Amino acid sequence: MSERQPAARIRMEALAPHLHEAAQQWAQRLGLPVEGEAEFALQLGEAGLQLVELGPQAPGPVRVDFVEGAVAHRRQFGGGAGQMIAKAVGIQPGIRPRVLDATAGLGRDAFVLASLGCTVSLIERQPLVGALLEDGLQRAGADAEVAAIVAGMRLLQGNAISIMADWQEEVPQVIYLDPMFPHRDKSALVKKEMRLFRPFVGDDSDAPALLQAALALASHRVVVKRPRKAPIIEGAKPGYALEGKSSRYDIYPLKKLSS
Repeated sequence: MSERQPAARIRMEALAPHLHEAAQQWAQRLGLPVEGEAEFALQLGEAGLQLVELGPQAPGPVRVDFVEGAVAHRRQFGGGAGQMIAKAVGIQPGIRPRVLDATAGLGRDAFVLASLGCTVSLIERQPLVGALLEDGLQRAGADAEVAAIVAGMRLLQGNAISIMADWQEEVPQVIYLDPMFPHRDKSALVKKEMRLFRPFVGDDSDAPALLQAALALASHRVVVKRPRKAPIIEGAKPGYALEGKSSRYDIYPLKKLSS
């Protein structure tokens, strides 16, 4: 996601008096005011950190929740290692690659991969999205059922291209990219999230550079998630693709994964 300070007016809010101090800390860290007119609010409540559009016609808030809701349903009933994303990153019997999700967003795909046994590093460079993700991971770590899954997830905040160029750790076998694209998905969830995040995130104009950096770092493959009918990212051509009803995974093989 594009690194951009909030252009839309946004303020920090505490939804309960005892959360005021923690909200102040988030405000200071993210450079947000705690009062005044605003179009959006980053709110800290009993359920965690959430981003909400203000106004009478606004949709509800968005937060990162790995414990309940759609993510929990997908973890329990989503098809396990038979899911297309699992096939795309090369999950096979006895093979659980080290994955770097360089466009983490709200962390849903990374959580799916972690729940299937992969160790996943996540990079998110938009500070507001990174804050929601950090809060969601922290809350999930306190839940007995999913703590072991998020223990395999590590969040890095900053510019993914720079972080990959300066990578000093064990090289990720698979790098996963899902650059922002003008989505045409009509689902209520995607529409709500796009409405909230587009003023802050925009589209990824540097997707070709992101792909190039990923290809230079990954040891075994790069996987790019795209809307099904979207063009491939400019640059190297994928070796093959896996296509679903609404999404497509472009696979750039570098070396065969083996146990």
